Amino acid sequence: MSKKIHFIAVGGAVMHNLALALNKKGYQVTGSDDEINDPSKSRLAAAGILPAEMGWFPEKITADLDAVILGMHAFADNPELAKAQELGLKIYSFPEYIYEQSLNKQRVVIAGSHGKTSITSIILHVLKYFNRKFDYLVGAQIEGFDIMVELNDDSPVIIIEGDEYPESKIHLKSKFLFYHPHIALFSGIAWDHFNIFPTFDSYVRTFEELADGLPKAGSIIYDETDDILKVIGEKDRADVSKYPYKAHPYKVENGKCILQTKNGDVPLEIFGEHNMKNLNGAKIILDRLGITDEEFYEAIQHFSGASKRLEKLGENSNTLIYKDFAHAPSKLEATTNATKSLYPSRRLVACYELHTFSSLNKDFLPQYEHKMNNADTAIVFYSPHTLEMKRMPMITPDEIKKAFGDENLMVFTDAKELKSFLMSQNWFQTNLLMMSSGTFGGLDLVDLSNEVLAKEVVEEFPKVKVISQPKEDNSWSGLLSTFKKVFEG
Repeated sequence: MSKKIHFIAVGGAVMHNLALALNKKGYQVTGSDDEINDPSKSRLAAAGILPAEMGWFPEKITADLDAVILGMHAFADNPELAKAQELGLKIYSFPEYIYEQSLNKQRVVIAGSHGKTSITSIILHVLKYFNRKFDYLVGAQIEGFDIMVELNDDSPVIIIEGDEYPESKIHLKSKFLFYHPHIALFSGIAWDHFNIFPTFDSYVRTFEELADGLPKAGSIIYDETDDILKVIGEKDRADVSKYPYKAHPYKVENGKCILQTKNGDVPLEIFGEHNMKNLNGAKIILDRLGITDEEFYEAIQHFSGASKRLEKLGENSNTLIYKDFAHAPSKLEATTNATKSLYPSRRLVACYELHTFSSLNKDFLPQYEHKMNNADTAIVFYSPHTLEMKRMPMITPDEIKKAFGDENLMVFTDAKELKSFLMSQNWFQTNLLMMSSGTFGGLDLVDLSNEVLAKEVVEEFPKVKVISQPKEDNSWSGLLSTFKKVFEG
């Protein structure tokens, strides 16, 4: 008989993927939530496990459930949780349940303030490229993978992106501490999640706890260029192997990043100093899992990156447009530097949205000082409505400029004004980088990209008189398509 599992707060990014994975495995899956948005909503509906109504229904919690999985979104007074406790059911947070499902597997955890999604994605890509059997949990959609969680009974290893954020509102213990890895990679430590870790020391301490929990014959892999990690990584632990790493040797030619290896150059689709570190860390883990250097270099050429991580929105001969999920100061700096390094001679317009609790906190804002220095035009956007929703004190543009250490910083609070400014720019030999874990106040970045590229085409050929746009597509993208046909023909 298949197991019966109920999810409290099933709509979360990882929670709904775990629900899909267990449904795929043949379990009877149900769930509840007070709000579910896309893509979770559509994906749960397609699998036939979308709740019929939004809200919490204690009657869904019955004695025949094998387990209840509690999401971070659910509060301690949740009525379904109370019913599960009353019935004495097994209640897991999702990291506890992942551990339960991987007791007999080799567990690999990728942790760090930045880079963990990219490193995890590289590992999954290479293992899949060579048809290896493995389970996984990753924090973003990856090309070639339908869901972000996979659990099978016969997989010998599980690759887990280990988040330091708490596993639930009941126990404020970092998720990655529940996985008990045999191999752990630490990509970097830069203070994040200010609402949970009010001091830098408290933030570092949870990473130390993860490292100290490694078993005998375990492995710790760490970025040796990070001073904090160097201390954690070099600490003496009985029978734990240490593998420090730094950026893989590389060069940039004509806007392309190329690995330099003993057997020759290896062209890449990803770029940036931070990604060369991510790549090298992943390579060490894959070596521990039996992937040779030759196999790694063959597979990595076809890796295009995780969703929303330096994702290309559009390009022409003069302009490249990227979006990125960057939200912490260290990620902002690494992404800005990487994009500038790709075309050093081009002007870079970099736009960053303050969206998370930490980024909008006045006490945390100074952590952003000089993080956008490599942008030729630096822009910060924030929504006063977001501050209201998070019940946080208002901040002013002057406070943001002071925190970033840049009097020339452009600050916008209105999405239409931001778009108007961007459309007023000359995009000849200029790249655009949009960075946020939010939505820039509902700004459609695909449409923005199309309009910028179309505007750049018009400016590049000022003598062309536009009589009318094509009837089948009255849009900037349609105009751009028409110009391409004319000038490529």
